[in-house]
Amino acid sequence: MKNFKSIKRFTLMALVGLLVAVSGCQKGNLIDNPNVAGAGSLVPVPLILNHLTSTFIKSAEVPFGDANKYDQFIVANYAYYRGSNNYSSGFTNTVDSYDIIKYAIALQQQSTAQLNTQNNVYYAMGQFFKAYAGVWLTQRVGDIPFSSVNGNTTNLTPVYDTQHDVYKKCLALLDSANTTFNNLYATGNTTLKISPSALLSSSGDIFGLTNLQWQKVINTFRLRVLMSLSKRAIDPDAADLNINTSFNTIVTNPATYPVMTGNADNLVYKFNSATNPYPLFSLGYNPYNNFANVGNTYLSITTANLDPRTYVVATPAPAQIVTNNKQLNDFTAYVGADGDLAQAALLANSNTFQYSFSNYSKYYTDKSGATQEPFIFIGYPELCFTIAEGIQRGWTTGTTATWYNNGINASLANYGVTDGKVLTINYPVALNTPFVSTSVAQGAVWGTVTVNLAPFNAKVAYLGDANPGALAQILNQKYVAFFNNSGWQAYFDWRRTGYPTAFAGTGGSGIGTPTGAIPRRFLYPQSEVTYNPANNAAALVAQFGGVDDITKDVWAVK
Repeated sequence: MKNFKSIKRFTLMALVGLLVAVSGCQKGNLIDNPNVAGAGSLVPVPLILNHLTSTFIKSAEVPFGDANKYDQFIVANYAYYRGSNNYSSGFTNTVDSYDIIKYAIALQQQSTAQLNTQNNVYYAMGQFFKAYAGVWLTQRVGDIPFSSVNGNTTNLTPVYDTQHDVYKKCLALLDSANTTFNNLYATGNTTLKISPSALLSSSGDIFGLTNLQWQKVINTFRLRVLMSLSKRAIDPDAADLNINTSFNTIVTNPATYPVMTGNADNLVYKFNSATNPYPLFSLGYNPYNNFANVGNTYLSITTANLDPRTYVVATPAPAQIVTNNKQLNDFTAYVGADGDLAQAALLANSNTFQYSFSNYSKYYTDKSGATQEPFIFIGYPELCFTIAEGIQRGWTTGTTATWYNNGINASLANYGVTDGKVLTINYPVALNTPFVSTSVAQGAVWGTVTVNLAPFNAKVAYLGDANPGALAQILNQKYVAFFNNSGWQAYFDWRRTGYPTAFAGTGGSGIGTPTGAIPRRFLYPQSEVTYNPANNAAALVAQFGGVDDITKDVWAVK
């Protein structure tokens, strides 16, 4: 979608500009910058990989970012400090993902030039990142330029692929990347054979995954993409995507298509105090716990199920304890903010302590991310629920309850929740007289609760594939496991399935759209409207009657 006139040269200049003397300069050359390589120079592939792995997560997708508000995990009650919940402003012109494609192309070009073959692990990783970027953008807006965005520096107005064709190409890229990994493990491959247990690149991969773990990420992501197309699975126009048959092939052939087998395989984005602080601190939100509350969409599910994760991420609504004399372990004391309400009403209710707040001591006291649960971007809990849904839909074989329970247990483990564990509850905000008889400071110990998993396990016991409520169970628990991670996935699953049904957006003024309904897509990037107007206009006519309309469904979820 962007202007790709200088894609190749810019990529290399930006990367090599960080190095010292990657290429020598000729004596007396007063024109070329001696510290910047030309388009034909070689750039160490770990450097390109480092850029890709460190930047392919967009800023809105991190914990407590905009995605988590529109996923309804967090509800802001005061715009000045914590932003708006307004979906009209949140679903305006999206950013694009062509920065990822740009560097993925460079990774493929450079690895081919340096290793004299496309049959190398970096080339396969380039395929993964290209597919990821294509899916990332198409699921937001619909048809996009994709096949024509391949590093061609002369094509300034790339034509659009239909969303069907984008998905077809992305699924093929992911399959090819998996095949390359398998070929590189082969005994007969003596030239470029890799060890599955070796790190992909100790100097380039910020996630620190082994070759096999990256292959698992690729196949796990492919299952996510296939499930995102569930509404087209029996559509004759999508028969060539082989949605359910490909899903079954991956799930039933782990030797050929390895997927994640536990939380150790999760793609976890790590934070640190010095250069990459936990987002509450980098976004400047850390003093303002009182201006956001935990969403009712989340707490309505966890409290109904007596879910101990409630105690981990949220605190009781202070009024429920102080005024209504409830105990800290009483799930009815945990009250979520309703995103349907106007922000002024949310603030008034929050100021009288009617809502739960985020766990201050867990999220707001440590820049390094050490006290917070891992930020999973693509993970094992999601995979378990995806496979459970696939079995429930009849796409593949297996025991739904096993995968469903594996997902729940993996999520509990990510929060450190075990039976009998004593959890400390801290005051989320300062409480002063006359609301309390003695003022208490934010973060002071309020008391403790003890985890009891038996009632929770009874509440969430799987109902059985034939039960009408089975799909809701799977998707509700998947939503809970998405809390503050995985970017926009909770929203995309709701858009696809309608679950959880507690999702706000039934006509309340807080949603901010003319009808009170949640948007179904984003507007196209402004750069596309400005620099590729003819192709953009044609795509709008083909999909949405000529109007860039956030209320219209994209092909994948019609």
